[in-house]
Amino acid sequence: MVVLSLPAEVAAILLDIEGTTTPISYVQDTLFPYIKDNVKEYLRSHWGEEECQQDVSLLRKQAEEDSSLDGIVPIPSETGTGEGEVEQIIQAVVDNVYWQMSLDRKTTALKQLQGHMWRAAYTSGRMKGEVFEDVVPAIRKWREAGLKVYIYSSGSVEAQKLLFGYSTEGDILELLDGHFDTKLGPKVESESYRRIARSIGCSTNNVLFLTDVTREAHAAEEANMHVAVVLRPGNAGLTDDEKSYYSLITSFSELFLPSST
Repeated sequence: MVVLSLPAEVAAILLDIEGTTTPISYVQDTLFPYIKDNVKEYLRSHWGEEECQQDVSLLRKQAEEDSSLDGIVPIPSETGTGEGEVEQIIQAVVDNVYWQMSLDRKTTALKQLQGHMWRAAYTSGRMKGEVFEDVVPAIRKWREAGLKVYIYSSGSVEAQKLLFGYSTEGDILELLDGHFDTKLGPKVESESYRRIARSIGCSTNNVLFLTDVTREAHAAEEANMHVAVVLRPGNAGLTDDEKSYYSLITSFSELFLPSST
């Protein structure tokens, strides 16, 4: 087993989600397919609610901004209350969502609707957030040692809280000290990690970032954070140079505190 000793100056651990705390397969095979399979039903069921209408308005505005892009699906405005007209608009929203997801777009409008759909699925018990079995025991040990633990993911803060609040391990939000998403900045830009450190109230050198993506690891390292790359089943492979350059772990249990080495 790999043993990676935590640098003594580290006071906080920053965690990626997909491929780090949570299997990539959960995101690819559960979260996103749920949206595609249920978006029409969700819109029909919640159409009369203000939140749903806000989601549709935001998607419509995004579609207007995207009007010059190939394949864009415009979303017409509702001019009446006819059932046929509503159904046409719903179909346009569905087609627009499919189009955005096919391009792996991460617009605020799309993420907002997805977040509301996932919330409904989690709270109704139709879905549970998946975390690797080594995650919760390790976080408990880190916190017992006085470390803070934060999340930084491209998924919205709301989606993060749903995943950990309704997880296969129960509600584990109390183990997390804070959440960051890409509203703060892209994960492949070093300035994002400096902003996180400032928000936490420490130096970047006091933070260890765990991720499965070497571009993210590189950006965090440029900001003077400590980094380790997490190797999980289903994650993208690394080059020989990346394997030799980065500290690698296959489980959070391989990260040891200085006092335990």
